[in-house]
Amino acid sequence: MALQDRLRSSVIASNPRPPVFRTVAGLDSAYDEQGNVVAAIVVLDARTLEPVETVTARGTTDFPYVPGLLAFRELPTTLTALEKLTVTPDLLVCDSQGLAHPRRFGFACHLGLLTGLPSIGVAKNAWGEFDPPGDERGAFSAITLDGDEVGRALRTRTDVKPVFVSIGHLIDIETACAQVLSLTPQYRQPETTRLADRLCRQLLKELPA
Repeated sequence: MALQDRLRSSVIASNPRPPVFRTVAGLDSAYDEQGNVVAAIVVLDARTLEPVETVTARGTTDFPYVPGLLAFRELPTTLTALEKLTVTPDLLVCDSQGLAHPRRFGFACHLGLLTGLPSIGVAKNAWGEFDPPGDERGAFSAITLDGDEVGRALRTRTDVKPVFVSIGHLIDIETACAQVLSLTPQYRQPETTRLADRLCRQLLKELPA
C-alpha cells in the first residue's frame, strides 16, 4: 500500500504526444487455489482487430488475494509474458482498474509505469461512485472517489451494462474511452479482453491437476 501511495504521483493522465494506436494489446491473468498463475497477452491490429501476436506465461505466487493489491499477485507473470513479445504495443488494455482504485493506483497504473507504455484499465465492475449512463452505446458517466473523477462508466452496447474505464498511464480519459469503443464493435468487453480471457481459461485447464 505504501508503494502504491508513493508511485501514484508518477502517473501521467494525459497524452504527452498525439496518440497513434496501430497495435493494441489485451492482458489478462488467472490463477488457481494452488497458487499457479497464468498470463496471456493478445496484440491486435487497432484498425482491423485481427491478431498480430499472442504470448503466454505460467508462474506461481504465494501473495494472497487482497482487494486493491492485484498487481502484486499477477504482475510478475504478466511481465514474463510481456518480455516474449516481438511487437511493442501502442496501448495496453488491462482487465483491471487504473486510477479507479482505493489508492488511485490499480494494476493498469502499475503496469504502465513499469513498461513506459500508454495503459488503461477496463473493468467489469466499478470501484467508486457513479450514476448509470444513458442507455445508448457511447453514453458515459463519471466514476468518482471523494468527489474526484477517476474514470467513466461507458456504455459499449445499447441497453447492456457498462464497462468501467480508468486511466493507467500516458493517456487521457477521452482518448481511453474512444479506444474502448473502437475495440467493442460487437460485444460489451473489448476484443482484446475477450481474447486474452479466453486464452487464460484455456491455460488454466491445461495445468496439471
